[in-house]
Amino acid sequence: MAAVRDTFRRPIRDLRVSVTDRCNFRCPYCMPKEAFGPDHPFLGAAGLMTKEELVRITGVFVGLGAQKIRLTGGEPLLRSDLPAIIHAIKRDLGVADVSLTTNGWFLANQAGALRAAGLDRLNVSVDSLDEATAGRMNGLGFKVSRVLGGIDAAAAAGFPIKVNCVVQRGVNDGEIVPLCDYFREKGHTLRFIEFMDVGNTNHWSLRQVVPAREIVERVSAAWPLEPVGRAFPGEVAARYRYADGRGEIGIVSSVTEPFCRDCNRARLSADGRLFTCLFASAGHDLLGLLRSGADDAAISGLVSGIWRARTDRYSDERAGVLAAGTGREKVEMSYIGG
Repeated sequence: MAAVRDTFRRPIRDLRVSVTDRCNFRCPYCMPKEAFGPDHPFLGAAGLMTKEELVRITGVFVGLGAQKIRLTGGEPLLRSDLPAIIHAIKRDLGVADVSLTTNGWFLANQAGALRAAGLDRLNVSVDSLDEATAGRMNGLGFKVSRVLGGIDAAAAAGFPIKVNCVVQRGVNDGEIVPLCDYFREKGHTLRFIEFMDVGNTNHWSLRQVVPAREIVERVSAAWPLEPVGRAFPGEVAARYRYADGRGEIGIVSSVTEPFCRDCNRARLSADGRLFTCLFASAGHDLLGLLRSGADDAAISGLVSGIWRARTDRYSDERAGVLAAGTGREKVEMSYIGG
């Protein structure tokens, strides 16, 4: 089947699937506790895709060209049937690259089961090595030492690991070099992510964005860096290798150096809605269509039509939107998994 392409000729290659909208952390840049308190209406069991529904809808995207599946949340390790979901995607759909993004809190106890299920790669969030700063950034004072132990357990289980750090000026930007030092020694790739205006509740400010260029300059002052070409079309992070051969870092620069022109990512929320952009305002209900009795061909037809009409390029347009003061409601990152 010919690849389905949008109005900018971008294909579907990468599908991010949220398996739950719940999380045990309350990171201010994603799920601030003042907006996601004890009375927040999270999805009930009936509203979530079952394992079978999730795998079936994912299969539609594989049929349309998706080659990489990333499982996200909320916090995906809160879902008890996660290993079964991974196994089914690998076995039944034959997806060669299945990865998972986690905050790492439950990773030490689950790494073995995830590996046995066939998971290929892990991304783990670490925003600081300092316990006080880490506790501030996860919103609830949780200790980063437990997360680091989870990363060690996952590495021992054989996982390739990338570590994600959201950088906010005046909050954790002093951690850039210490994080590089720590993960260079561990042999894990560290990816810095510019603080983004995802959703409506994270109090985003351009003043708190540490630009990619500045991050490169800070790291280069400690260890000279060399740029690395993209490993594949649509790669999100700009990559730099340490000149001394001790690994590499990546930088996701959605704010200062947007990469919309190559964006090939579709996102599926935990209640089965298709979002064609991280900054979208609304999704398209695939789960409702499935539960109404639609076959895979009908679901594929809907997805194809939505993707062909896709015009999303918010990061390219951000400056104009902000200058015009015409902000819009956007889906929360915790709902579609980043």
